[in-house]
Amino acid sequence: MIIVMQVGASPEEIQAVADAIREQGLEPLVLPGEDRVAIGIPAAVQPDQRDHLESVLANLTGINKITVTSRPYKLASLEYHRDRTVVELPNTKVGPETFTIFGGPCSIEGYDEFREAALVVKQAGAQVLRGGAFKPRTSPYSFQGLAEEGLRIMQSVGKELGLATITEVMSADKVGVVAEHVDILQIGARSMQNFPLLIEAGKSGKPVFLKRGPSASVDEFLLAAEYVLNQGNPNVILCERGVMPIDKSYTRNTLDLSVVPVLKDYSHLPVVVDPSHGTGVAKYVAPMAKAAVMVGADGLMIEMHPSPKHALSDGSQALTSDQFSALMGDLKKLTPLVGRTW
Repeated sequence: MIIVMQVGASPEEIQAVADAIREQGLEPLVLPGEDRVAIGIPAAVQPDQRDHLESVLANLTGINKITVTSRPYKLASLEYHRDRTVVELPNTKVGPETFTIFGGPCSIEGYDEFREAALVVKQAGAQVLRGGAFKPRTSPYSFQGLAEEGLRIMQSVGKELGLATITEVMSADKVGVVAEHVDILQIGARSMQNFPLLIEAGKSGKPVFLKRGPSASVDEFLLAAEYVLNQGNPNVILCERGVMPIDKSYTRNTLDLSVVPVLKDYSHLPVVVDPSHGTGVAKYVAPMAKAAVMVGADGLMIEMHPSPKHALSDGSQALTSDQFSALMGDLKKLTPLVGRTW
């Protein structure tokens, strides 16, 4: 439920509404706007409780309208939070007027290799350095990452080059150590509904980069974000990285670009697109990246590797250094057309 106050409603009128909500055993969420205040109720309100509350509020002054929301998520909803969220990062931000590139290899393979990739990312103009220290792999025999050594490498290279850093955290018990080394915690697609992990990531206070599960609906995706937001952490970035394909003969996943404007309609959270995992094929990354700009994405996560054929994981979807730099040049020309700056 959302109570929209009249333009010019007094602080006393706003307080009276908030007090009336608390008297019903509910906690109000006051949402200041440019010209008026809205008051939301994040918790579920039962029909009989809602009817009684509406009758109580009807006797109060300063209310413009009362809206009953049907969506199961509240804190992630644009109805509750009418201003678009801007996530502040070291030396950059993710939000509606900027365009942010998260670039780097799938895995951190060693200091020299990672620094070489990071230099390409930096020189091409990307703002955030990505790389996996812990790698969730389908096969237990595949490269699993360098773990804490990888975290130390990422922290060192990120500080040296002045880049914000992001890596995936796979379990709730690893949130603390990962948060000590990087600027952004990534929740991978396989972990989107790992609720203990989402809660701990929210408690960390670090920005959380949440990837959509391969078969997750929009509501499920935003409810996963709700777990993080419910811990008092407002810094959530949504990432579309592809859904289960009908035919896996051509692409690893089906990149659902239509979900970007849908998420923008229903949520205030920034939305980033990952065309590398979304296609799984390097030659398709650039066209899908450009398409993501035009549908309203706030940024891109792109895998690159100085030598993809020697990559220890996901080499087939990684751009070479030249391909990455060329794509960045194209994006710098394209983003001003949609009112974005780097």
